[in-house]
Amino acid sequence: MKEKIIFTNGLIDLAQPRLGTRVIYKTDDFFASANRIISPSAPIFKEGVFDKHGKWMDGWESRRKRTPGHDYIILKLGKPGKISKIDVDTTHFNGNQPAMVSIEGAYSNSNKTSQLKWRTILPKKKTKANSHHFYSVKNKNIFSHIKFNIFPDGGVARLRLYGFIAKSKKNKNKKINLASLLDGASVIACNNEHFGKAENILAPGKAKNMGDGWETRRRRNKGHDWLILNSIDGRSIDKIEISTHHFKGNFPSYCTLQGAFISKRNSNQIVNSSIKWKYLLKNTKLSPNKTHIFKNSLMKKEKINHIKINIFPDGGISRFKIFGKKI
Repeated sequence: MKEKIIFTNGLIDLAQPRLGTRVIYKTDDFFASANRIISPSAPIFKEGVFDKHGKWMDGWESRRKRTPGHDYIILKLGKPGKISKIDVDTTHFNGNQPAMVSIEGAYSNSNKTSQLKWRTILPKKKTKANSHHFYSVKNKNIFSHIKFNIFPDGGVARLRLYGFIAKSKKNKNKKINLASLLDGASVIACNNEHFGKAENILAPGKAKNMGDGWETRRRRNKGHDWLILNSIDGRSIDKIEISTHHFKGNFPSYCTLQGAFISKRNSNQIVNSSIKWKYLLKNTKLSPNKTHIFKNSLMKKEKINHIKINIFPDGGISRFKIFGKKI
């Protein structure tokens, strides 16, 4: 049976706090904090739990509006970028969800909300109770601020803004981590992320726990697990770090790394061609709960912007870094 490939197409959630995204303004969050709407975890429901304002809800919820107008929040994106897809999630909000939502965006170096010039990203859309609402975005502008409008009031569990970080032109020809999520690296595809998202290995800092890394299910058939990431364009690769922190009884036995420099191919073509990519590391043994540092001698003189991590046969790694000169 052929394995199902998970295609992320390089999209990441620009609203996630680990990129530095935060709520800088809200009209009202009487029933539930606006900060919860960008929580990275899935929303939960606590049966019978109330606080001093009413029923505890995992999301942003305003009070019932008794005056003209509507409620909204403003997000400052930690990393400016282009938005391609949106998920407005009203999970657990049933009878208290907004009637409609809309989204606007702006680009500015200032956090003064009065100076932001808004452009429509998503026109008014009707919302349903306890549902994910997925939308595609045609606006190709780069945004630094997002205004999320709800009409007239109510609650939303999560807001996900999937897109691409605008890659910086700084640090050209300087040695950097080419697989940094903060600088625009992203996952293109993987074959499994049952226990932990593949994107986690590109995050900054040390993983908090196993859930903050990439972990596949236990393989019961032949083959191995893998992911492909779109790195920052680089060359002169001389050091690679693979961390298995927190993975003590479920780390991979060994791994290989492959790389290539590819321009303008779709995700299917990238996956299909990856079998023939050149190796950066071959059949490299891994140990539990450790940062492995490798000095690279393969592909050191070649350009690279895509990397395939193969783990054998399965398991988890927490972080991945590859150092080279940005081009």
